Amino acid sequence: MYQINFQNPIHIYFIGIGGISMSGLAEILLTEGFQISGSDRAPSDLTRILTQRGACVYYGQREENLTKDIDLIVYTAAIKPDNPELIAAKKMQIPTLTRAQLLGQMMKNYKTPVAISGTHGKTTTTSMISQILLEAGVDPTLSIGGVYKPIGGNIRVGSSEYFVTEACEYTNSFLSFLPKIGIILNIEEDHLDFFKDIQDIRDSFHRFALLLPEDGTLIINSDINQVEEITAGLSCRVITYGSSPSSDYSASQITYDAFGFPSFHLMHKDGKEEVFSLKVHGKHNVTNALASIALADVLDIPGDIVAKGLLSFGGTDRRFEYKGQLHGINIIDDYAHHPTEIRATLNAAKDYPHKKLWCVFQPHTYTRTKAFLDEFAKALSLADEIILADIYAAREKDSLGISSQTLQHKIEELGHSCYYFPSFEAIEDFLLKNCTKDDLLITMGAGNVVNIAENLLQR
Repeated sequence: MYQINFQNPIHIYFIGIGGISMSGLAEILLTEGFQISGSDRAPSDLTRILTQRGACVYYGQREENLTKDIDLIVYTAAIKPDNPELIAAKKMQIPTLTRAQLLGQMMKNYKTPVAISGTHGKTTTTSMISQILLEAGVDPTLSIGGVYKPIGGNIRVGSSEYFVTEACEYTNSFLSFLPKIGIILNIEEDHLDFFKDIQDIRDSFHRFALLLPEDGTLIINSDINQVEEITAGLSCRVITYGSSPSSDYSASQITYDAFGFPSFHLMHKDGKEEVFSLKVHGKHNVTNALASIALADVLDIPGDIVAKGLLSFGGTDRRFEYKGQLHGINIIDDYAHHPTEIRATLNAAKDYPHKKLWCVFQPHTYTRTKAFLDEFAKALSLADEIILADIYAAREKDSLGISSQTLQHKIEELGHSCYYFPSFEAIEDFLLKNCTKDDLLITMGAGNVVNIAENLLQR
């Protein structure tokens, strides 16, 4: 594998430079003096920022984009072997690294690299941890899988020993990482277009845990099924958090204020007790806070600073994000695209003041919709009214015989009414006619369903 010498900046070309993670890594390397170029399908806010900061960005991926002075090509898992630029790189004998391999090498430049993994909650927890570190004034470098407004994007370049990043299990990419501290939030079935089954996923997380050095630390949710299988054979320190009082960190006496924000008593295994309050909704965020507090303790951040950081954390884009109000209807947007995430979001919504709860759901990929059809139907039934948009295909081309109408029928079989419309415009028209004052409307999914919320607020 090609090894980068970070003391000797080179010219790196990114295939798919506009991706949320790729653009962030490119931005960090620009700050470190590297020459950066790359390509993507179309302009975006992320590519425009890179161009402003000195990167050369091409739109459309073509062989002629590659110049002879390029020293290294970086590409994502989404890039197929028949990509013209990847083919050209091999023809020109330019070394290549995957995005994950590059990120793993970048981690070696920091004394304390932290990787946050899990099927759900990575972006929120990474942002929550980031806010605590910013409150502590430790000047971290941050790579977040979503836009976090306090840092003006998804990346922050600091000058300290701390590097914090998300660690995604898809295509086993996080196995290329080199963290000193690892967090595992949860392990469930997902990405079944890559993994064979839940055991295959669990094996991947176990291998991730084994990456941690002897003087490193794993922070893991003890509610994970048979968690001892994931921690077996580790030489590093293991810290647990979860619902059981036998965990190193647990929460009790969870209460919610008039706006649905939780407060809780943090219970240490040694009997010590502290009180924390959040400005994000849902019991799942109390659990994310436990992981964040455990990390802060490992980094010796004082409790009062941690409390201030948690209280000032207002969430990230597309995670129970308040979009605005229309005719007295509160509109929220959320990225949830897995049954567990949907349940967490809709349960959180129950603590938010409202008369009727509407959910507009856009399923994400045919593979996921088919794998969790029954679970999606049950989770969505927590809403009072359900509207389905067409499936967002993302990287997939084969429908597998699945459509949103298939999911609609499953929901109706449970005795719950469900509406399906083939266009966003039809959905918006229906909502305008049927939502009333004091209702709560959530647009939900990992695709472009957020456009519905934004279009409504402009009408």
